[in-house]
This record gives sequence, C-alpha cells and structure tokens, in this order.
Amino acid sequence: MMELALEETVASLKSKLESSQKLVEEQHSQMKELKERQEQQASQLKELRQHHQDARVSFSASLLESGSGSTGPFDEKTILKYEHVITNIGGAYDSDTGVFKAPVKGVYLFSVHALGPGHDSTGTGVCLYKNDEQVLTAWSRQPQERVAVSNSVSLLLEKGDEVCVKLWPNSWVYDNDNHLSTFSGHLLFPM
Repeated sequence: MMELALEETVASLKSKLESSQKLVEEQHSQMKELKERQEQQASQLKELRQHHQDARVSFSASLLESGSGSTGPFDEKTILKYEHVITNIGGAYDSDTGVFKAPVKGVYLFSVHALGPGHDSTGTGVCLYKNDEQVLTAWSRQPQERVAVSNSVSLLLEKGDEVCVKLWPNSWVYDNDNHLSTFSGHLLFPM
C-alpha cells in the first residue's frame, strides 16, 4: 500500500514537474517574443528620432557676405551663390554652389527677394529652379531708382532634389551689408 501511495506521489510530482517545465518553456518563449518586440520598438524609435532630426530643415542666405555690389548682367542664366548664410538648420544649403539639396521627401516653401539698380535697358530678374525645371520668376525693370522683386512657392520635393536661384539673362541684382537680396527655404512637413 505504501508502494502504491509512493508511486502515486511520484506520478503526481512528475506531472507537476512536466507542467512546470511547460510553463517555464512558455514563459521563456514569451520573454523571447517580448525581447524581440523591444528590439523592434527600439529600432523604430531610433528611426523616428532620425526622421525628426532630418525634418529640421530651414535656411536663409543673402548674396554678399559683406560689402556691396551688383552681380550680373550675364548672357545666360547663371546660378546665384548666396554667400552670407544667416540660417542653415539641417545643412541642406551649400553656399559654395548656391544649391539646396532636399534631405527628406516633403513639402518645402521657398522665397526669393532681389533688389536691383534701376536702368533703362537692364532689369532685375531671378528664376527659381527645381532640378533642371524653371518653377518661378521674379522680374522687373524701371529706368531709375532701385527695383525690388520677389516671389515664393511651395514644392513637393523628393529626397535629393535640388533647388537653386538663377539670375535672368541680361539682368542684375544688388546686395550690400543690409542683405537685401535673399534666398530662403523651409521644410513645411515631411511626406
């Protein structure tokens, strides 16, 4: 009788041990899934932080770093290199080339302002380009005094698209220490 009771106890303990082992295996599996989820969420958080960092894009620049003078006229459209960088958050504007390169896909707002000396035959005109496509123009001519032109546009850009301002042929722009001729761009929202 004692043997039977002992066998029943051993069988019961064996069953409890098997149940405990199954429970431990299930918990181990759940812990593994939780760890994988945590790693996936950490990766997503890192991507979101990078995306948020990339989404900080804003620049403003004027033509001349210092001094005063006119640029142009030239026979053909020429990229203007805005030397005096006022703001360049995100580093997407290159003052050496005059080109803005979109770091992320999104909607950007660009504006150009140009001042020119008045002249009978020479106007003041600039064009904004997206890659090789002319998007807008700001142009005027008057015989004397200064002439100011400006324009702005919102553009959907893909990552890597380039935007620049070109001087209209046979036109000129003027700038001085007051930074009167400017080019600015801002990411409104990423896509």
